[in-house]
Amino acid sequence: MRGTDERDGILFSHVDLEGRVPADHPLRPIRALVDEALLVLSPDFERLYSKTGRPSIAPEKLLRALLLQAFYTIRSERQPMEQLDYNLLFRWFVGLSMDERVWDATVYSKNPRLPGRRRCGGALPSGGATRYAGYAASQRLRKRIEEGFGWIKTTGGL
Repeated sequence: MRGTDERDGILFSHVDLEGRVPADHPLRPIRALVDEALLVLSPDFERLYSKTGRPSIAPEKLLRALLLQAFYTIRSERQPMEQLDYNLLFRWFVGLSMDERVWDATVYSKNPRLPGRRRCGGALPSGGATRYAGYAASQRLRKRIEEGFGWIKTTGGL
């Protein structure tokens, strides 16, 4: 029997992002590693941000979005925001719920350049970056992340 091609405007929906991402997806172990490294950096983030004023976008979410941009070789700073708007995998990795609004692309592109957050000018990190405890954790986990994405690009067909 043929199904109908009707669209119903469902007002409420329950989508479990955790259940939509396959258990064996290569981003799962990478997200666990990233979350572990960001947990170490959390006290540093706490010191960088003011206790007063308007709440900002969580730096952990911004960093996860930047990682996705690097992993999937997205050159534009607007395209990750577009992907976050409709790509469930990206939303899951960054930590956005289905109902959360995606940040404005200008906010996303300006955030890495705010005072206190310097971009590396060359291939090697500055001496200041290597002093943080999170840097040591990231170096330990880096090889595991690179191995996972090496598999994605060669075997996974991306």
